Amino acid sequence: MKAIVDCNSFYCSCERLFRPDLQHKPVVVLSNNDGCIVSRSDEAKAAGIGMAVPYFETKPLIQKHNISAFSSNYNLYGDMSWRVMETLRMLLGDASKVEVYSVDEAFIDLGNIPAEDLYNTAMNIRTTVEQWTGISVSIGVAPTKTLAKLANYLAKKDKAATKCVKVLATRGEQVTAMKQTRVGNVWGVGWAYAQKLIDQGITSAWELSTMPEEWAYSHLGGVTGARLIRELNALPSRQMEKPLVNKKMIATTRMFGQPVTDLNDIKEAIATYTSRAAEKLRRQHSAAKVISVFIVPREQNYEVSFRRGATVSSHITLPAATSSTPELIKPAVQLVESLYEQGKVYKKAGVMLAGLEPDESIQGNLFAAGPQKYHRLLMDMMDNINFSMRDDVLKFATSGLARNWKMRQELRSKRYTTRWEELYEVS
Repeated sequence: MKAIVDCNSFYCSCERLFRPDLQHKPVVVLSNNDGCIVSRSDEAKAAGIGMAVPYFETKPLIQKHNISAFSSNYNLYGDMSWRVMETLRMLLGDASKVEVYSVDEAFIDLGNIPAEDLYNTAMNIRTTVEQWTGISVSIGVAPTKTLAKLANYLAKKDKAATKCVKVLATRGEQVTAMKQTRVGNVWGVGWAYAQKLIDQGITSAWELSTMPEEWAYSHLGGVTGARLIRELNALPSRQMEKPLVNKKMIATTRMFGQPVTDLNDIKEAIATYTSRAAEKLRRQHSAAKVISVFIVPREQNYEVSFRRGATVSSHITLPAATSSTPELIKPAVQLVESLYEQGKVYKKAGVMLAGLEPDESIQGNLFAAGPQKYHRLLMDMMDNINFSMRDDVLKFATSGLARNWKMRQELRSKRYTTRWEELYEVS
């Protein structure tokens, strides 16, 4: 049996954890640059706050219902996510039985739990996670990941009746649950496929489960669709996955805090993003051979100003793989110069590092000088100082000082668990 542990309104739960006065009150959390609503408490949903709606459009409703709004606080959310996942590992006694699926979700393996004990086990996990971390979770249990996600959907749909736990152990329970679930709410069925299925008369998860696998190969994405059909029929096709230790590609991308037109500002942003990506690269003891840069102009038609223009990108293959920040910044800035167009307004930029290989066994180049050892010593020193002191105490001049292009976080709460100067105070 598999289970999915899903944190309820995770970002909002993290904000409430250090603001007891907001318990049972409406709360929303905003996306980058305070743009859209990305997390809503149940009370905010009841007040009519929609998901992914621009913040400025919801301001009248937020003020009317006295809803507390917060900028995204990724330091806090990342740390609280780690605490939840560590709690799950401790409860199961085996890290391999926990698959972190996202910042607020994890699959867990309950294959050794008797069917009659599944509900109590799941309830114990839910209660313990909330007691140890302060984060409430919903749990769905079923023979497959897809059915577990479906069970979790039903558990969250009626929290009062289910107490945030739903177990689909028998085929009868699974069929009943699938008949209650619209096909668009099935894990793995996107909006476009949902419309396609509805047009063919398939409106529920149960109706989808009765379709033959051969049909899925032709009409539901090939192998992926066939696996979905099998999972709905309680035939496991998605196994527990081991955590990815080393990434195959590293990216750092951000929206600008305000529209940018100046080339130097974009250069500063790209240099900063390259520095961040290089830190991640060194953290997993890798070096990159390919660096890509992209910039995104704003849509010229101001009537659709919330759309973005076509992404402009380019890449370069380095003579030899490297993890040295200055050796990565130089080509990144050169790429920006080739992509930038005078007179355009830009909203976003990013850097991606690919062609990764272990930094201890970098393939040499007969026609290029070997890496300088002092570069790695310098980078290690900078990483250690920045990690201990935070906020880029040491940085390259190319990254700029004023950084007027930085992402807006005007409503961000304190980083209670990751900054000494922002620790929660008890009076």
